[in-house]
Amino acid sequence: MSSQEMIGAMPLEADAVTSDAGARRAISPSLVVGALLVLLVIGMALVSFVWTPHDPTFVDATHRLEKPNGTYWFGTDKFGRDVFSQVLVGSRTTLFVGFVSVGVAAVVGVPLGLLAAVAPRWAGDTLMRVNDIVLAFPALLLAIMLTAVFGQSTFIAMIAIGVATIPSFARLIRSGALQVMGTEYVLAARVAGHRTGAISWRHVLPNVGNLIIVQASVSFAIAVLAEAALSFLGFGTPPPTPSWGRMLQESQEMLFIAPRLVVFPGVAIAVAVLGFNLLGDGLRDYLDPKLEDRR
Repeated sequence: MSSQEMIGAMPLEADAVTSDAGARRAISPSLVVGALLVLLVIGMALVSFVWTPHDPTFVDATHRLEKPNGTYWFGTDKFGRDVFSQVLVGSRTTLFVGFVSVGVAAVVGVPLGLLAAVAPRWAGDTLMRVNDIVLAFPALLLAIMLTAVFGQSTFIAMIAIGVATIPSFARLIRSGALQVMGTEYVLAARVAGHRTGAISWRHVLPNVGNLIIVQASVSFAIAVLAEAALSFLGFGTPPPTPSWGRMLQESQEMLFIAPRLVVFPGVAIAVAVLGFNLLGDGLRDYLDPKLEDRR
């Protein structure tokens, strides 16, 4: 091969290497395990809509504290209710609260972050300082205050968790948007006379979409924990609707008599939180090309 042919072939090899590197971007074990755990929780929730072994709210005093058997797979609680059915239906409550609270946080937090990024510096800094004040306010305390005013309900728990999560979205999106605003194509769009709103919608928002996905996954795990904590304290989902947190609260007095009553909802909460955390970590590694370059 002549020297000219070799020189001409070099860019092709470089392109091939780059293409292979992109194709070989690893799907991390965190992403796989997290996705499987999340699918397990979602599957439990979907199954609970069409089938449960028993009515999760039915009280049967003749079958109190049954051990796991062929009829009651996870046994029964102190009221004679089927624990397995409660765990299934509790996953539905957990996912519902998580989806709504994260949705509220994203719908409010993302526009706030974009606004803080494109606004004049003094306005953006002022907005972020207010955001920091909200971030410093404990979510559980906010939920307790709202419950004291409006009464115990799943809706109040969702709103409280969503409001407490807004600052995390706003801070992250502002940081990512500021980086995008300094790129050449955004500067070119400004020179071309495009309005700030159009630039934010067409150029900035699509480029921070990965951040939104990852933050939503991590925030979902936080929402699962928060809902369980609120229900445990008596400020979350009211009875008789099954809730993993309230199952823990009701079984704490039976800890030394029937510890399995604590284990099953506790493991369910741990699986859900671990799944969404691993999913968020895996998505961050997969969607951020800079992390691939650092390895």
